[in-house]
This record gives sequence, structure tokens and C-alpha cells, in this order.
Amino acid sequence: MRPRSLDEFVGQPHLLAPGKPLRQAIEGGLLHSMVLWGPPGTGKTTLARLIAQRADARFIALSAVMAGVKDIRAAVETAREERATSARPTVLFLDEVHRFNKAQQDTFLPFLEDGTLIFIGATTENPSFEVVSALLSRARVYVLKSLTIDDLTTLMRTALADSQRGLGAEHIEAQAEALQLMARAADGDARRALNMLELAVGLIEAGQPSASGARELTVAIAQEVASGGRRRFDKGGDQFYDQISALHKAVRGTDPDAAIYWLARMLDGGCDPLYVARRVVRMAVEDIGLADPRALAMTLDAWETYERLGSPEGELAIFEAVIYLACAPKSNAAYVAAGEAIADVERFGTLDVPLRFRNAPTRLMKELGYGSGYRYAHDEPEAFASGERYLPDEMPDRRYYRPTPRGLEIRIAEALARLRGEKGNS
Repeated sequence: MRPRSLDEFVGQPHLLAPGKPLRQAIEGGLLHSMVLWGPPGTGKTTLARLIAQRADARFIALSAVMAGVKDIRAAVETAREERATSARPTVLFLDEVHRFNKAQQDTFLPFLEDGTLIFIGATTENPSFEVVSALLSRARVYVLKSLTIDDLTTLMRTALADSQRGLGAEHIEAQAEALQLMARAADGDARRALNMLELAVGLIEAGQPSASGARELTVAIAQEVASGGRRRFDKGGDQFYDQISALHKAVRGTDPDAAIYWLARMLDGGCDPLYVARRVVRMAVEDIGLADPRALAMTLDAWETYERLGSPEGELAIFEAVIYLACAPKSNAAYVAAGEAIADVERFGTLDVPLRFRNAPTRLMKELGYGSGYRYAHDEPEAFASGERYLPDEMPDRRYYRPTPRGLEIRIAEALARLRGEKGNS
């Protein structure tokens, strides 16, 4: 069912609708190097083939999973022969380009420069991180999107009716709800949708027809072929970090519903709950902080609960922790304070500890003035040595910790202001 023309291509209207620059370039036979970035089953390979076909170019397809520099050199020789004998351009298509290392990717550069090859790479990973800058500067990046439910149902109906390249199953009537169920399970991937459709038709044809002789693709059959499928989730790729980022930002933004959704998405996709538990602890430290110190304890408890109970019961503890964090007052005051203090450590270098704060366990140290003049805070009113300064003498005054007007930090700020006011520094 691979499309034979742009008119048969399903999806990607932002790139291929009439008047869009990429469609105009393809229809005009204007070849240029590019990287096609998008999820699986969205038409990257098909689009590369259509581009080469429309430009009457030789098409060489390689997969970075299997190919190496030797294969690239062989493709270059083929391209040179083609250019010398027929003047036809050569499109080298490299699937999974992100699996090539820097040295392998650099191999293409001289042949793109001299026009020997037109390079089209396909990747499911962010090319900003996975494709070397020298190659990116010579290629345009096109972003392909997941196919919609309507795209996938259209594709499946076409496959059912196509007797040459599809299933040729016009005798099978497909319930709209059944096709939509399989389309949702395919999760934007045309390949998965067609595989499920083929399985469903096989089950129907192996069964007995109804009294009227009709065969029907029902919701029950669709559920059977779609069961056990997981939504897209690459545990080490771009989608992984996008989703954990969305979860973190939903918590920070005090949206418990979105936080629950993104956590459910990650777990549904097969993410290790222990990884999520660790990240949730980080959220408690970074974004809740001292506005609600109970948050850290709760996230640690959720982590331990999952370790003891496992799935699925232990996952509920992680959900509860995420909901609590999302609803809790927010403060990054401790996070900011730590960052500013670390910056000052680098800026001022190794400053001496003032003598009055040094312990003096020996006579020599006492004679050198260690501990002299130290004021024991517990002996002062309210256990506060008013006017004392604890930073190195060479450093200017600093105020790293600035409590937020939220949660427990409201009371912390009030207490600090009152004590500092006693020394005229509130």
C-alpha cells in the first residue's frame, strides 16, 4: 500500500498540501538534501522514494542499522557512474540516520558539496542532537507528524478495497467504530494500522460467514487484534524526554490533571516506574522545596512503596505523590539559593574561615586565636547572635535564600525578617 504518487500520500498536509514549498519542490523536480524527522509509520521512506521518482533520479536506500562507510563508498561509485553515463542525479536515502556516528556522517559531506549525491536522511530522533551540524547545514529539516485517526481509517478503507496492492476484501464490511479502535491503537503509525487490519481480515476469513453470507469487521475483532499494543514511547529517545518534561512542567504549573495524564502516558508506554519515582523526588526538591517540606518525604515514601509492592499497586503511590506535588505550594528558593552560592564559591575562590568560627582543640590553636570572640547562639536571646556575620570576612554580604510568599515559607520569611530587624537589617 505504499503510495505511488503525492495524491495517494496520506497525511502531512503542512508539507504536502497544494502550494506548500515541499510539494512545489517535488512537483518541480527540484532536488535538495534534507532530513525527514518524525515518528515511525508516517511516510518518511515513501516520501523519499516519491521525491526521487518525480525527479527521475536513481534511488539508493541504506539503513544505518546495517550499513557502514564501505556501503557509502559503493553508493558514491554508483552515483558517479550514473552521472557519467546518463547525467541522472542520485538520491541516497539513509534510514535511521541518527544511528551513524559523527565520523560516518562526515563521510557524506564532500559528496554533497560536489553534487555527487543528494542526501535524504530519515530519523525518529531530534536531528539537533543526533545529526552533525556540518550535515545539518547542508540539508533542510522537514518535520513529519503522527497520522490522525481520520488519516488511518482512510488508509485502512483504501487497503480493504484495493484488490491489487491491498487486501481486496470488498466482501468484508468494516464497522466505523472498529476501524477507529484500530486507528487509535496504531497511535499514528500507518504500518501498525495496516498490520492490524491484515490480522483482522485473516480472522474474519478463517471464520464462518453469517446466514446472509456477509462478513463483518466488528469492534470485538478489532479489540482482539489491537489488544496488548502500547502507545509510542522510546525509553531513550526524544519522546521520553518530552514526556517527562511535560510531567515536570504540569507539576510545576499546579495542574494535577495534566500531571496525572502525562504520568499515565509514560507508564502506559512502558517507562520504568522507578525512573519516574526518582524524577518525582527531584520535583519535590526543585519545585516544592521548603514551601511544603512534607513533599520530599512523601515522594521518598512513594518510591519505597513501589519497591516493596511493585506493579500495579505500587504505581498508585507514585500517582498520589504526583497529585500532592501538583497541588502543593511551589518554591524554588532553595534551588536558586544553592546555585547562587555555588557561583560565589567559584568567583571568590578558597577564602579562609574566620578565626572566631574555628575550633581550638589544642593550646597552640587557642594561642593563634582560634575560636576567640565566637558567640554561642544558644546563649543569646532567641538563640540568635544579633549582629554576628558568618560569611568569610573578605566577602560582601549576601542574601541567597529569599523565601517565597507561599506555604511554610511565609512563616520562614516572617521569622527571618523579625530576627534581621533586630539588627536593623530586615
